[in-house]
Amino acid sequence: VQLQASGGGLVQAGGSLRLSCAASGPTFSRTTMAWFRQAPGKEREFVAAIRWSGGSTSSYSTDDVKGRFTISRDKVKNTMYLQMNSLKPEDTAVYLCAADLKYRISSAVRDPNYSYWGQGTQVTVSS
Repeated sequence: VQLQASGGGLVQAGGSLRLSCAASGPTFSRTTMAWFRQAPGKEREFVAAIRWSGGSTSSYSTDDVKGRFTISRDKVKNTMYLQMNSLKPEDTAVYLCAADLKYRISSAVRDPNYSYWGQGTQVTVSS
């Protein structure tokens, strides 16, 4: 599985961006995908995740982004998205997408030990 993240850029505080993570390779009916971010000098942190099994889909996000960021996926395009609104300077980071070809339990979606990772896309929010 290969992941290609895109959509980052420079935006003013209060603005919006939409990140994409296109997956290529084998696809499975049970998958968990996630967004993490890493700011300079800081540890990688969980942002949001989405998991699906057959017709069931559920999503999760960290409290910092609830109400501002929305994770979604396009099954046909095999692409995950992160719509980011009301961006703040503290959202500045490299955003990375990750995937596991399994349906993670809800308590594990935040763990960074995913099998597949994209290259990351830079998001910079100016004040």
